[in-house]
Amino acid sequence: MHLGPVPLRAYALMIVIGIIVAVVVTARRLRARGVDPVVASEVAYWAVPFGIVGARIYHVVSSPEAYFGKDGDLVAVFEVWNGGLAIWGAVAGGALGAWIACRRMDVSFGLFADALAPGLALAQAIGRWGNWFNQELYGRATDLPWAVRIDPAHQMIPGVSTYHPTFLYESLWNLVVAGVLLLVDRRKRLGRGRLFFLYVALYTIGRLWIEALRIDTAEKVFGFRINIWVSIVVFLLAVLALALVRRPIDANVGWPPAPGAGDTPGAEAGADADGKAGAESKTDAGGKADGAGKGTGSGETDAAGKPGPEGRTAAAGTTEAPATGGPGIDTGTGAATVTADHPGDRATEPAVAVPGAGGSAAAVAAQTAGAGAGVGTGATAGGAPSGPDVAAGSAVSGSGTAGPAGPAGPAGPAGAGSASRD
Repeated sequence: MHLGPVPLRAYALMIVIGIIVAVVVTARRLRARGVDPVVASEVAYWAVPFGIVGARIYHVVSSPEAYFGKDGDLVAVFEVWNGGLAIWGAVAGGALGAWIACRRMDVSFGLFADALAPGLALAQAIGRWGNWFNQELYGRATDLPWAVRIDPAHQMIPGVSTYHPTFLYESLWNLVVAGVLLLVDRRKRLGRGRLFFLYVALYTIGRLWIEALRIDTAEKVFGFRINIWVSIVVFLLAVLALALVRRPIDANVGWPPAPGAGDTPGAEAGADADGKAGAESKTDAGGKADGAGKGTGSGETDAAGKPGPEGRTAAAGTTEAPATGGPGIDTGTGAATVTADHPGDRATEPAVAVPGAGGSAAAVAAQTAGAGAGVGTGATAGGAPSGPDVAAGSAVSGSGTAGPAGPAGPAGPAGAGSASRD
């Protein structure tokens, strides 16, 4: 078959199609595992040449008579298009090339091998049809309905034209292997590298009985074809690896990674859900602020009108406003908390003084302007803590000893009063 002056070899065409399928499947599986799918084609540039060379070397070594025997043709060693690529050599050579490529790109070889395994089985299923075009690698003579008919020029037994289509058996077996690998990978993800070992174990099981049917020329050891011994040894090694290898499981994370994937959420520098500052930070008694940004009333006096301790202010700012007392009303203190979300850009409303029990009063201050905190002076009994559970501008009963606060206001009658926000 020719494409113009260029000859098209069906055997080579099947191999090329198989390689393309393997690359496409592997790229999709790498993407699911969080690896750039381009890695599949980059590795193929190394694995394919290494695999072809390895496959040819293994074939020539395991079937030397055709090339080095009495009637052998040494030049035929290089005629790859005529067939003669052994799978074990292809796997060994391709694995070496893939390992080199993975090392160069800093990609886990075990992860790549797992992504490759189903696609490799599919590539083998397709590539085996090249044997049909070349009328080679068939099995014993048979008259079964699905027997393959071989031309006289390629018959292993002269005069017998129908044989077991062992290439078809292996193609179908590889399709089953690919299906099992995909099913296992979906239902029960194995540790890194173990899916590839499962592929090797499953493939060698089929290769054992298929190899036993073939009648083409091959070296024998103790009466068995060398490929049978190789299949047994490789199968045992694969099962041993499956039992002993314990590697991390590569979950499906997708490519490219989601924005912020793997980041640990951190506290914001501003306010949390309650409008409180997140950083733990305390100042001295001249204006303390806790980490939540809660402020306590300042400049308070006890029932006798004594000056209280100098107040503490919140990081976001608490402003207290004086409320002037009248007859039977003590001077009160109102406090408004300005959070990080509302930095005090609202107009001040006057504090309202209300009578309290025993003649004392507390003032309820509305929202005040300006970020930061101001300490009211001349206040009466009752601190004005603010926070998530205390309304801004509340005054609660309490007493304080004399502190370095500013000038005290007029003393009110004895008694403790409290005011709360309705």
